This record gives sequence, C-alpha cells and structure tokens, in this order.
Amino acid sequence: MSWQNYNQSILRHPQFGFSLDLSLMEIGTDFVANMMPKINKAFDDMKALEAGAIANPDEDRRVGHYWLRNPELAPTPELREAITAPLAELKNFASKIHSGEITTPSGSPFKQLLLIGIGGSALGPQLVAEALGNHAKLPIFFFDNTDPAGMDAVLEKLKPSGLANTLVLVISKSGGTPETRNGMLEAEAAWKAAGLNFGKHTIAVTGTGSKLHQYATKSTFITTFPMEDWIGGRTSLLSTVGLVPASLQGINIDDLLAGAAAMDAETRKTDVKSNASMQLALAWHHATNGKGEKDMVVLPYKDSLVLFSKYLQQLVMESLGKELDLDGKVVHQGIAVYGNKGSTDQHAYVQQLRDGVNNFFATFIEVRKGRDGQSIEVEPSTTSADYLQGFLRGTRKALHESGRKSLTISIPEVTPFQLGLLIALFERAVSFYASLVNINAYHQPGVEAGKKAAGVFLETLKNVAAKLTSAPQTAEQIATAINADPEDVHHCLTHLNANGKAKANLGERPALDTFTA
Repeated sequence: MSWQNYNQSILRHPQFGFSLDLSLMEIGTDFVANMMPKINKAFDDMKALEAGAIANPDEDRRVGHYWLRNPELAPTPELREAITAPLAELKNFASKIHSGEITTPSGSPFKQLLLIGIGGSALGPQLVAEALGNHAKLPIFFFDNTDPAGMDAVLEKLKPSGLANTLVLVISKSGGTPETRNGMLEAEAAWKAAGLNFGKHTIAVTGTGSKLHQYATKSTFITTFPMEDWIGGRTSLLSTVGLVPASLQGINIDDLLAGAAAMDAETRKTDVKSNASMQLALAWHHATNGKGEKDMVVLPYKDSLVLFSKYLQQLVMESLGKELDLDGKVVHQGIAVYGNKGSTDQHAYVQQLRDGVNNFFATFIEVRKGRDGQSIEVEPSTTSADYLQGFLRGTRKALHESGRKSLTISIPEVTPFQLGLLIALFERAVSFYASLVNINAYHQPGVEAGKKAAGVFLETLKNVAAKLTSAPQTAEQIATAINADPEDVHHCLTHLNANGKAKANLGERPALDTFTA
C-alpha cells in the first residue's frame, strides 16, 4: 500500500467528485500493454455499437441504451424521436398525477404506486427507489415474482392507503413474461374483489402491439409508454422502464440521465488511463484471468445502495455468463457477483473473505458524505459517519494484508446524478469486458432455456392433474400413462398435494407414494 502506487493508480474526475482507485489490484503496466490490441478492438466495437451496428447478432438487434441519455447519438431521426417523445410524455403524465389533474375514478388523487415486473423491469426501479425514493411523492411497492404469498404480503402493505388510491404500473416488453402476467392478473383480481375497475388504475410500459399493449387497450388502461426492442432488460433503467416509476415518485430523472451522459462522455474517450469503464473492465480481466476465475464481491458503504450489488449481479452475470463466444467456441465465460453492504458484511462474510478461500476480488463503493445536517458525536470527536469510513478503510486494508485484491469507487453522495454516473460506468465496463473476451453481452440463451423447461413442466403438471382419480396411483403409473419422467411426475404430485389439489399417502420412499384426487 505505497503512497506512490496510490498516486499512480487512481483515476479521478474532480468535476463529478468521482474516483476509481485500483492501487490494490496489482495491475502491472505490462498487462495493459499486452492487452492493447484487444483494448483497441473494444473501443472500435463500442464506436460501432453506438453508431447503430448490430451488436446482438443472435437476435439481429441494435443495442441502444447509450442513446437514451444522449439522443443525438441515435443513428436515425426516428430513433431519436422514439427516445425524446416518450420522455416528454412521461414528464407531463407524472406532473398531472402529482397535481391531481389525473385522478382515481372516484376523483381522489393517487397516493401510492404498485409496480409489476421482473428482472430488469423491477430490479432497476427497485434500486432507484431504495437509493433515491426517501421522500417519494408516490411511495412504491413491487410485485417482482410469481410467489402468491409474496403478492398477498404486498397487497396487505397497500391497504392503509387503499387499492382505490393506488396507481398500478405493469412493465413487460412482450407482455408474455409469465411472472409479470401472473402478477397483473393477481392484481386485477384483487382490484375486482374490492369493487374497483383495474384498468382505470393502471398504466403499462411495453412494446407497441405486444400482448400487454393489446390487453391494456382492451382493458382501457389510463395510458401506455413504449419499450423498444433495442433496449435489453438489464440495461433498461434509463429508458421508460426506469424513468416512468422514477418520475412518478418525483425523482429528478433529468439529473439521473445527466449523470449517465457525463460518465458516457468520459468513458467514450480512447485514452485508457483516463477511461474509468475500460480501467474497470481491465481490472476484472486481470483479476479473473479473463475466465471468471474469481468472484466479484460488491460492498457499498451506504444503506441506500444496498440493492446495488443485486443490480450489478444481473447486469454482469446475465451479460457475461455465456457458454459460447462470438466464434461459436465453448468458453463458459462469466463473473459471479454477490454482496450486501458495509459495514453489515463485516458481521457476515468478511471473515471468510479475509481468512478463507481467496476466490474473489472486492469492489468497495465509498460515499463520502455521511448525512445531511449535523451529526452527534458517538465518542469524543467521532461520529457514526467516521466509524463507517473507518470500517471501509479498515476492511480494505485487512483484505490487502491477507493477499486479497480490491478496488474502490468513490462518489460524494447518493443523488440522481451520481447514481446515473455509476450505472453508466458499469454498463460500459460490461460492454468493454464482453469485447475483451469476445462474447455477446446482449442475449440470454440460458434464461430462455429455463423458461422453455418451465413450460414443459407446467404442461406435465396439467396432464398429471387430469390423470388423478379416486383410485391410488404411484408417480410411475401416472408417468407411464402420460409418457413422462417419473421424477417430474412425482414433483407435480407433491406440488398438487401441497396446494390442496391431490391427496398423498407417503410410502417408505418416493416410488411407493400414492396419490388420489
């Protein structure tokens, strides 16, 4: 931990109060020199992507999330209009919600917001709400899974202000995502049970002409906002997906976009030493040997950023976790990401980080400002914020002394501008890293495979239920009748029993269990 190394290894943007400290990553100058051919290709790939080239060859799609914070970069007037027009419309809509110009059917103002989505359509808005929504004009709640008990719990939380005063936002590009569709139907049933017209409380963000768009039209939703096919879920936070709920909460979305645009401008430059996203991508490559050999532990030392590690988990792992590279070669790429927050983690898994398996590198997120207003002294001349800083620096040093690598990203405080800055930093780092290891960062074949397998299971479940009678049957007997895997059939029968749709008589082992209707 030499002073000289620190001075040589820190990248600072004083105009933003931002810094990236790589002094404890032990990256030699020879590493960067050897990577220059790949670095130059990554810069070229990014330039082509931003110019509108097909960057997702598997789906023959452009990738346009960088245009969202600078529409002038969009390659056609139509694409620019597709960004700027909805932005103006959602600002106007949010203003009318807040002023009471748009009301509930009974004429009262909307008091809270229920967002229904999954993956990037929920996780990004959740991050923004947790980081910036303390004084939200509309407090926000989420259906982000197809767990019925979870949805019931959220509906209970909505009751104090009432479903009658709740605005619902459904987000799905295709409208066919089962978890989101299920959540919408569950919500609709709850509104109907309360004697309310669900459509008159609901808006949607979806693709034009999608299943959800058609449903919104049929059900006379209040309005819809478009979601373009060149925006992926994990990079959709600064599109209508994230901006509609943020705007409805009263969060300054112009500052959020400005922060991302400011970081984009800096990381678009091809000077490696001053490009924070490229430096981050190179640090990942160096730490993991370009093969995901170590995990990334994300430790934000600020409660409001508690979901940042979860957000990065999707952004990094869904983008970089790929079986094949762009040449069709089996590579099994990826970087595993996990984390919670400091100093909470010091009472959880930091013990293993320091003394256990050295299979990770740490990413510390420092927020320099402790709080607005004055702080008490919890000890003479020492505040709670001093302790938080002490724990960050102490943990970083303790890990280094044990041979663990780490990097530190610092921002002055958590504001819309600074959150936009961080989002853009990591989005471009992911893009750069994907180019460095020659993979497609913008598709998700593994996710699609899971969806297909789930569909097969659900079809089996229906067939199993149809075969149940008053006569006891084993899983193997039913499997033979419907030409299915006995284990899958047993899981179906167990599920049906747990939910009151079958009766089980358990034997000594699963093969001897019998089931009746």
